[in-house]
Amino acid sequence: MTNQEDAVTRSGTPNAPNPLTDPDGYGKNTGTCGDTVEMFLSVKDQRIAKVSFRIDGCSNTLACASAVARFAEGRTLREAWEITVEQVITHVGNLPPEFEHCAEVAVGALYLALVNAQEIRQSPWKKMYRKP
Repeated sequence: MTNQEDAVTRSGTPNAPNPLTDPDGYGKNTGTCGDTVEMFLSVKDQRIAKVSFRIDGCSNTLACASAVARFAEGRTLREAWEITVEQVITHVGNLPPEFEHCAEVAVGALYLALVNAQEIRQSPWKKMYRKP
């Protein structure tokens, strides 16, 4: 088994790898390697009710995005800010050092989605003009 296959296996089945329609928060992050993660959040009562994502990248990026989605779902918006790159790397396990940036891309997409969710909460009219 390759390290990439192991990373996907250890993170489990990808959590909702299809984008939500009309998300309450959206973030897109592209790494220097070219891998891209898009995170979509559904927020109910300040809690992340559902997370989905779309990636254009390697299996390590898929494993990291899946881990981020699992960590974020069910947390409050404030608690989701506490998700770190190090937690994702530890959770995925056996992630080669040269692929640790995959966790940075995934967590960065989450942070951008959290910022967007806060902006939408403060100015709901902006949601209709956003193009995820």
